[in-house]
Amino acid sequence: MAAPQPVPQLLLGPPAKAALFLTLTVAPGREDDVRDGLGELSGLSRSVSFRARDDALACVAGLSSDAWDRLVGGPRPRELHPFTPLHGPRHHAPATPGDLLLHLRARRADLCFELARLVLDRFGDAVAVVDEVHGFTYFDERDLLGFVDGSENPTGSAAADAVLVAGEDPGFRGGSYVVVQKYLHDLTAWHALPTEEQERVIGRAKADNLELPDDVKPPDSHVALNTVEDENGEQLQIVRQNMPFGRLGAGEFGTYFIGYARTPDITERMLRNMFLGNPPGTTDRILDFSTAVTGGLFFVPSATLLDDLPAPGTAPAAEDAPEPPPADAERPGDSLGIGSLKGAPAP
Repeated sequence: MAAPQPVPQLLLGPPAKAALFLTLTVAPGREDDVRDGLGELSGLSRSVSFRARDDALACVAGLSSDAWDRLVGGPRPRELHPFTPLHGPRHHAPATPGDLLLHLRARRADLCFELARLVLDRFGDAVAVVDEVHGFTYFDERDLLGFVDGSENPTGSAAADAVLVAGEDPGFRGGSYVVVQKYLHDLTAWHALPTEEQERVIGRAKADNLELPDDVKPPDSHVALNTVEDENGEQLQIVRQNMPFGRLGAGEFGTYFIGYARTPDITERMLRNMFLGNPPGTTDRILDFSTAVTGGLFFVPSATLLDDLPAPGTAPAAEDAPEPPPADAERPGDSLGIGSLKGAPAP
């Protein structure tokens, strides 16, 4: 009889009205406490979601490359590595501290807040919050720039295929990779542009969200640079769950980009297109108005694995895990496509 398939975390689900993104660092020497706390996340989630069953509360947890080595025993996810900062001719994508990512989402902000409070109480002083972003739905799924965001995310089985690890890394079936970046917008400069010019920056019509024709859409538009294909011309997909956020008193307005994918290479290709250019120097015009201030890459283990993470030194090596590819090997889908307003399976 075949072994049961691991149950994924709740990466996919109905659109959220609210989200809370927490990036945490783990205190030295407190790895056991954090690993035990991660094993209790599913129980805490059930305790809160049971009180509001129709509001689709979910909490997804991811571990950085360094955190995986500190907290988990046995083999590593084969494509897990630190977020690679990008230094382009005009724009930069920084890598910022973060051992754990918690992505909470629901149809109500109070549920996200309550679950986050309980989770942080459980971790106690074993973790420190280094970034906290409260996201919200803005009108008809628009970002604060006024454009619809993530409209071409894959759905159904195509979404699962795009985000869930399968036979390519059998020890980590049901897992996923997630890249996050916090972008701050210069709304004063953006609103100074006429609508037609804004549409050329994005590559979409503002009112009806239709993609501009190829002979009109500039090669340095956000949509053009975030559409990546494989060697057969098939579009490579990720699932974006971006959210607007803001603090009026601080004059802070932004988009929290969060993109789930079966391999981080697709999202990384998109980012290279944006920040370095494709061809080189043709950087994403959206970056003239949106500045990346954080960056992190995390592996999201299956819920089955997260509930019982092996401690370092306790897990046997996986016999069926394939050898990792050489460092110079070509990786599938060599481009990036962040929070594309073209929507692809998303700053």
